[in-house]
This record gives sequence, structure tokens and C-alpha cells, in this order.
Amino acid sequence: MSTLAELSIFPLDKGESLSPYVAKVIKVIQASGLAYELTPMGTCLEGEFTQVMQTVQDCFHVLEPECKRIYLSLKIDYRQNRTNGLKQKVESVTNKL
Repeated sequence: MSTLAELSIFPLDKGESLSPYVAKVIKVIQASGLAYELTPMGTCLEGEFTQVMQTVQDCFHVLEPECKRIYLSLKIDYRQNRTNGLKQKVESVTNKL
């Protein structure tokens, strides 16, 4: 697993509460089998690059049929031979505090 991604995706045309749409996206991520961590402002994913990108595409497609406008922000951190990056990056900083 060498790719970490931070994904934020939600519709802009569905009012104030978007949690039902976020839940649909999280179900797609769960089904992908990728390691992930839900945060208040987005979701972090970890896996091989092609798997992560396929999952991002699947997340978009789950919202597309019922949303006229979708916001998607994606950050990628690729590092060869990294494993367990979701935990190790945070632990590395925490250990230095």
C-alpha cells in the first residue's frame, strides 16, 4: 500500500444536511476493501494507486444520478514501500511532541 488519499465529496444542490450522501460514499469506500478513516472534513484512504482512483471514481458515480452539482476535492500522497501510512504518519508526529 503506497498511496494515501484525502477525499472530500458531496453534492452542492441538496440543502444543508449532507450526511445521507456522505453515507452513500462511505458505503462505496467500505465495499472497496481499502483502509480508510472518516474525519469531520473528509475521508482518508490507503491502497494501491489504481485501487484508490477507482474508488474515487465509484464514489462520484454513486452521487451522479441524483445530484446535479458535486464538489470533489482530492489530495494524494504516494510513497514507495509504505505500509500502514494512515496510522504511521500520525504516530510519527505524535512521538515527536
